[in-house]
Amino acid sequence: MALHVVAGAGTTGSRTAMILADAGDEVRLVSRRGLGPAHPSIELVIGDTTDIDRMTAVAEGAETLINTSWAPYDRWPAEFPQIGVGVLTAAERTGAGYVSLSNNYGYGIVNGRYIEDMPMAPVSVKGAVRARMWLDALAAHEAGRVRATEVRAADFIGRNSGSVYSMLVVPALLAGERVAFPGDLDATKSWSYIGDVAATLAAVARDERAWGRAWHVPSSEISVRDMTDRIAAAAGLEKPVLESMSLTDLAWAGCDDSVTAEFVEMFYSYDRPDLFDSTVTAATFGLTATPLDTVIAEIAS
Repeated sequence: MALHVVAGAGTTGSRTAMILADAGDEVRLVSRRGLGPAHPSIELVIGDTTDIDRMTAVAEGAETLINTSWAPYDRWPAEFPQIGVGVLTAAERTGAGYVSLSNNYGYGIVNGRYIEDMPMAPVSVKGAVRARMWLDALAAHEAGRVRATEVRAADFIGRNSGSVYSMLVVPALLAGERVAFPGDLDATKSWSYIGDVAATLAAVARDERAWGRAWHVPSSEISVRDMTDRIAAAAGLEKPVLESMSLTDLAWAGCDDSVTAEFVEMFYSYDRPDLFDSTVTAATFGLTATPLDTVIAEIAS
C-alpha cells in the first residue's frame, strides 16, 4: 500500500485523491485550508505549496508527490513558478516521484495535433511559465535528482472545472442569458473531462513506466457550438444564440476584469482547431475518455 501526497484540494486534486484511496492507497491531500473529501484513507493536511520545508515534511515517506495546484489565472508569472519550485524541491529532498499537472500552452501554435514529444515552443507568457516548469522538472529527472513526469490536459470540461469555457459559457447558458465565447465557434477542439484528468494522474503516479516524459489526458472532440447546443438540450433549454468574441471584444472586456484580460494572448488557441493526440496514454495505461454524453449530463444537471 503506497502513500501519495496530492498538492491542491480543488476538483482535480480531490478526485485524484479519491481514485487513489479507492484503489487501496493512502493519500495526504494538502491545501492551505486543509479541506477535501472525507475518506478513511485520505488525510487532510494544511500546507502551502510554496513553503518548501512544510512540503518536504508532508512528503516524507511518500511514493509520489502529485502537483495539482494552480495559481490564479491573472497571476501565473508571479506565483506559478514558486508553486513548481516548492513541490519539485520537496520531491527531490524526500525521494518522492514528482507528478505535475499541466496543459497545452507550452507547445505554442501547432499545425495538427499536439503530441507529447513535441518541443516546448510557447508564444505566450503563460505558455512560457508552463514550459519552464516542465523543463526544470525534466532537467532534475535527467540529472538523477528526482523521478518526474507530467500529465497534460486540453481545455477542462466538467462541473467546477474552472476552465475558460466553464467560466464564460456554462453559467450564462444555464441562466438563460447571452452566451459568448472567443474565436471560431465551429472549430473542433479537444476537451479533457476533469474526472479523466484525475484518472490519468492516478494511473501515472502508480506506474513506473511513466517517468521521464509527458502524457496526454484522453479527451473528447467537439466544437464550442455543438458542445453548447448539447448542454442546452440536456438541460431542457432552447437552442442558445452563441456569439463569437473577437480579439478586440476580449481586449475591451479585459479592461474591466484582470482574468478576462489574460485570455487575449491565448486567442490563437480559440480561433483554430485545437486537438490532442492521447493514443500513447490510452495504449500504455488502458485509459479512455468518458463518453461526452455523460460529461454533458453532469454539466447540465
